[in-house]
Amino acid sequence: MDDQLKNIYDAILAGDNKAAPDEVQNSLDAGKDASKILNDGMVPAMEEVGRLFEEGEYFVPEMLISARAMQAGLAVLQPHLVEEDVQPAGTVIVGTVKGDLHDIGKNLVCMMLEGGGFKIVDMGTDVPPEKFLAAMDEHNPDIIGMSALLTTTMPSMETTIDLVTEAGKRDRVKIMIGGAPVTQDYADQIGADGYAADASRAVALAKILVSG
Repeated sequence: MDDQLKNIYDAILAGDNKAAPDEVQNSLDAGKDASKILNDGMVPAMEEVGRLFEEGEYFVPEMLISARAMQAGLAVLQPHLVEEDVQPAGTVIVGTVKGDLHDIGKNLVCMMLEGGGFKIVDMGTDVPPEKFLAAMDEHNPDIIGMSALLTTTMPSMETTIDLVTEAGKRDRVKIMIGGAPVTQDYADQIGADGYAADASRAVALAKILVSG
């Protein structure tokens, strides 16, 4: 990694949302390809953030400020990625299920996935099954990600999977779920393709699902 990419990497790791976009712009001004900046500077930084989180050196606040610094850099980079026709790692529709208004975890997952090179369609909170299905038709995602923080709203995950299956579209998409009360056993029970305990693991799982 050269010095310019290392500066981007360090700014994201430190959660410096002023330095991150500045360093991205410096690299662009120096003639670096947007794809190289993304894949060799920003994505490795977010992977390191995830590693530090899993090892207990970073906590949710640190992960959040790093993700925000990454987003600030990505805002500068995005038009250049479009110009270069850089394809995302995959498209992910993400939403908190019907009846549940909690969005902190969902927002962090969205930011971490974006840092991992995915295109994110954030459906927000209180998303009914029918809305997930309609978004499938509109965005043709690789993955649907559903979040729940309340045990009372978890059944909406199963209802959504059943609706996608009944519509004959289950083979078109991978489905991953998460949230405080959600478990791998529940994911297996309702027929989800995967479960992630936190935002860092969600990125790793998404990469596995799109490569499978």
